[in-house]
Amino acid sequence: MKLSCVLFDLDGTLVDTAPDLIACLNYGLAQHGFSIVSHEHVKSHVSFGAIAMINASIESDVDEKKRAAILNSMLIEYENNIARFSRFFDGMTDVLEFIETQNLSWGIVTNKREHFTFPLIDALNLRTRAACIICGDTTPNPKPHPAPLFAACKKIGVSVEECVYIGDAAHDILAGKNAGMLTLAATYGYLRPNENAELWGANALIESPKALLEWLKQSSITA
Repeated sequence: MKLSCVLFDLDGTLVDTAPDLIACLNYGLAQHGFSIVSHEHVKSHVSFGAIAMINASIESDVDEKKRAAILNSMLIEYENNIARFSRFFDGMTDVLEFIETQNLSWGIVTNKREHFTFPLIDALNLRTRAACIICGDTTPNPKPHPAPLFAACKKIGVSVEECVYIGDAAHDILAGKNAGMLTLAATYGYLRPNENAELWGANALIESPKALLEWLKQSSITA
């Protein structure tokens, strides 16, 4: 394989966004009379979006009107405070620097909507570094559909056979497999309790950005 491009999921893979998302969730819950939740309780739901986080935080018999009100408050708060606490996972800056020094391309393929993705990307000064930024509403079908990954390849000008996609959820790996890419499961991300990433069918499990760096170094040698 000739490795030319590394594609990342955003939340839980490239950037640890859970602290901001959970802070905004708790703001929304408190605004509407619900108890706040712990980081540990809800972190594993982050990769599945705001609605999943809310559903994991309140009783199942809460009506849809109240759920919608919590969601609205949460998203407004998140829009205004999108990068207070979000940071690269430890070691990820080394990964990006290695990719760039090897003259490889890298990009972001996320199910996060453009409205929230681009302000976060700008806050992290990634807009000019990423070769592509494909969001949940960039293509008609988000992951696990392969369309976002095909769009990334088209934008960058590489074939799927030259790419590896890394994500922290089963739908990330399924999207990569559906596109015909190598896939890496980021087990340091927001996995659910007792979730077995080995069952996703990724080409390798990556326990940390440092391990990802070692995988990329080995791949760049053998490619």
